[in-house]
Amino acid sequence: MLKQSDLIKKVKNYNKFLNPETLNKAYEFALKAHKNQKRDSGDPYLSHPVAVADILSDLKLDSATIATGLLHDTIEDTQVTYNAVQKEFGKEVADLVDGVTKISELEGKIIENSKAENIRKLILATSQDIRVLLVKIADRLHNMRTLDSIRDENRKKRIAKETMEIYAPLSDRMGMNHIRDELEDLSFHKLNPEARKLVVERLKVNKKNRDFIFEEISKTFKKILNENGVDAKIIGREKTPFSIWRKMQTKRVSLEQLTDIIGFRVIVNDIKTCYKVLGIFHSSWSNIPGKFKDYISTPKINNYKSLHTAIMGPKKERVEIQIRTHEMHEFAKRGIASHWVYKSSEKMNNLALKEYDWLRDLVEIMEKETNTEHFMEYTKLQMFQDNVFCFTPKGEVIKLPRGATPIDFAYAVHTKIGDSLTSCEINGRGSPLQSVLKNGDLVNIKNSKNTSPSLGWLSYAKTGKARAGIRRFWSSKSNIKQIEKKYLSSLCIKIPNVPGKLGEVSSLIGFHQNNIINMEIVDKKPDYIEFIFDIQIKELKNYKNLISELKLKEYKFKIIRHRKKDAFLQRIFKNFKRN
Repeated sequence: MLKQSDLIKKVKNYNKFLNPETLNKAYEFALKAHKNQKRDSGDPYLSHPVAVADILSDLKLDSATIATGLLHDTIEDTQVTYNAVQKEFGKEVADLVDGVTKISELEGKIIENSKAENIRKLILATSQDIRVLLVKIADRLHNMRTLDSIRDENRKKRIAKETMEIYAPLSDRMGMNHIRDELEDLSFHKLNPEARKLVVERLKVNKKNRDFIFEEISKTFKKILNENGVDAKIIGREKTPFSIWRKMQTKRVSLEQLTDIIGFRVIVNDIKTCYKVLGIFHSSWSNIPGKFKDYISTPKINNYKSLHTAIMGPKKERVEIQIRTHEMHEFAKRGIASHWVYKSSEKMNNLALKEYDWLRDLVEIMEKETNTEHFMEYTKLQMFQDNVFCFTPKGEVIKLPRGATPIDFAYAVHTKIGDSLTSCEINGRGSPLQSVLKNGDLVNIKNSKNTSPSLGWLSYAKTGKARAGIRRFWSSKSNIKQIEKKYLSSLCIKIPNVPGKLGEVSSLIGFHQNNIINMEIVDKKPDYIEFIFDIQIKELKNYKNLISELKLKEYKFKIIRHRKKDAFLQRIFKNFKRN
C-alpha cells in the first residue's frame, strides 16, 4: 500500500499548486472512517481508496480528484455523511464523492436492463463534473485488478461483463487507451479464460523471435531517421491478448496469420515532423494499401490524434507504425486527464471541456426518453463512432459521426431546426436528406414552420440526438398510442411488368413483419407498373431492413411523406363522380 508521504510526493512532482495538507487530511479521514473494515482479500479496506488515489495520480489529476479517490467510499460504506465531508473538505470534494457514491449504489444490484440503468446513472452523475467518471473508472480498475479475491463466481463474471460493456468503452471515449486496454484484458481473463490462455501461450512460443525482429527493425528505423535529421523516440508496442483475440474473431484468422502483433510508435517534437517521418517511411519501404489513416487532420471522436500506416519493413515483415507528437502521445495515455497542465492553476481549461459536449447531449436525451432500449441505442451512437466535420453557411464547424446525413446535421445545430427541416443544399446544390455527408461539406438547411419530422427519417439518422428528437416529436403528439410499436408509411415502388414481381415485393414486405393496409396503381407503362403501398410498421428496424433489401434488389422506389389516409377513398369517389 502506498504510504501517505509517497502519495503526496508523487502528486507534487507534477502539481506545483498542491496543498499537502488537503491530501494529508483526506488520507487520515479515510483511515479513520475505514478503520475496522476489511476487503474480500483480507487486506485493510484503506488499501483500496489509496490504490484508487494512486491510479488517479498516474493520470496526473488535481488535488480535489485525488482527495475524492481517497474518500470515495466513505459516504457509501461508513457512517460518514455528505455534510461531514463538506465541512472538512469543502463543497467541491463533497459533490465529487457524492457523485461517485450515486453511481456505486447501483453496483451489486441485479435488475432488468441493469446495463442501461447503470450507464444512465453514470452519465447523469458525470455530466455535472467529468472527474466523477475518472474516479469511478479508477475505482473499477483497482476492483478488476483484485477481482480474484471475490469468492462468488457469478458476481465476478457480472462485474467483468459490466466492465467490458460499460467502463472499457467509456475509458476509450475519454481517450484513456492504456486503462481501456487493461480493463478489457482483465475482463477477458474472467469471461473467457480458455481463449486468453490460448493466446498467451501462443505468444510465449514466438516471443524470442519477435523480440529479435523488434530490435533489428528498431535499429534500422533509428538509423534512417538520424540520417534524415529527425530526432525521434521509438517505442515498441505489443497488442494485448484481448485485442489479438478480437482481431482473430473479426478477421476470422488464426494467431499465426496475424502479422501485426508488434507495432511501433514514433514520437517527434512537432506535427510537421510527423508528416516528414511518414514520407521517409513511405519512400524507403512499400506501404500497405488501405492502412494509412490521418488522425491528425481528422481526429477520432475521442480527440485521439496520430498518423497510422503499415509497411513491408526491413525484414520483409509487415510493420504497423503510429507517428505522433509528445502531446499526442500524452493524450493517448491519459486522455481527458492530459488537459490538466498546471501552468497557472489546478483548474482544467474550459475550452477542453467543450470536447465532451456528447455528455450533455446524452443527458438531454435521457431526461426525455423513457424507453430503455432506445436510450442504449442513442448512447452507443453518441459515444462510439468516428466523425466527419461539416460547416454551416456562417462557417461554424459541426462534428458528426461518419455516415451522418443532413437530418443529423440539422438536429446537431438545434432540435427545432431538425423538427422543421424540409430540404437542404450541400455545397450549394440541392441534395436529398438521406445524402451521406463528407468532411468539409457546407450544409444549408431549409426550414418551414408548417412541417414536421418524418418517421421515415429514422432509417437515415445516425446520431442519437437526431433519432431521439424524431421519436420525441411523435411521442409528444396527442392521440398517438404506442408510437414506438406502430408506424404508418407509404412506399411508391416501380415494379417490372413481369409475372411474379408484384408477389415478390408483397412477400418482402410481409417477410420483414410489415403489414400492407392499402395498395393502389398510380401509373402503368409497358415495362413497369407503379404501385403505392400503405404500410403499417411494428418495428422500425424491420422497416429499415425492408428498405435495405429493396435497394439490394435494385427496385426503384421512394418514401412518401404526409400521404393522406383517405387518398384511396378520394380516388374511388373521383372515378364515381366522373362516371
